[in-house]
Amino acid sequence: MNRTEQIEFLINTLLTEMPEYRHFADQFPAEAAARRRLLRSLMNLRPPLPLSEAFLSVQDKVLSAEREEKGVVHGKSLALGGPRTRINLWRGDITRLQTDAIVNAGNSALLGCFHPCHGCVDNAVHSAAGLQLREECSRIMSAQGCPEPAGRAKCTGAYNLPSRFVLHTVGPVVQGQPRREDCALLASCYRSCLELAMQNGLQSLALCCISTGEFHFPHDKAAGIAVDTVRAFLNQPGRNMKVIFNVFEQRDHTAYRNLLGPDRSAQTTA
Repeated sequence: MNRTEQIEFLINTLLTEMPEYRHFADQFPAEAAARRRLLRSLMNLRPPLPLSEAFLSVQDKVLSAEREEKGVVHGKSLALGGPRTRINLWRGDITRLQTDAIVNAGNSALLGCFHPCHGCVDNAVHSAAGLQLREECSRIMSAQGCPEPAGRAKCTGAYNLPSRFVLHTVGPVVQGQPRREDCALLASCYRSCLELAMQNGLQSLALCCISTGEFHFPHDKAAGIAVDTVRAFLNQPGRNMKVIFNVFEQRDHTAYRNLLGPDRSAQTTA
């Protein structure tokens, strides 16, 4: 099958599973970009169910090809302050980063974003990884038996992402100015991810901007908490991990650059 045929096979399989979305699918024209957007939408909407080998084989071919077309960014190439620098800043799509792990900011269900093609990092990570990620998260949450509290972290495979693992964390939801408890929970998110990475023997970790999107944590304050927490963690003996602060918006890039200095900063939106 060529790419068009692969996408249509995946769409038809998902619509067979979820016939209630056929009217939704009818709104998408036959143009290639629209069909790919429909596929992503259906993948976002699909609940965690058993996955057929036939579906996964085709899905993985599509996602791995798209991964190479977007271009993999190697974390080791971002040692902008020299080989001994352990903290760097990169602006771009976190799903392109090849590190031992990337961090995904999720919600308390920890199953990914169910809003079709939503712009959050949770949606981006799950869409690029494939449906296996939602299935693994579902197994973890079923075993846990309760929603994921803010401030902790879970580790899963990365599937079709260039990283080896994904660390999932739930940040605090803020209304107005963050309280002391909100700040402590945000710091706990970063600390929990760092500790989990160390426990799993990981040497490099890319951190997203936790809680600054749909959870409304002020960007500048969140950046300060993130940098202070990471610096305190890495300053302890035996902490040789490479950490990349990944940002997508210009205001986050500016906030982190002011905290870290321009020599730690790479900027790209490609």
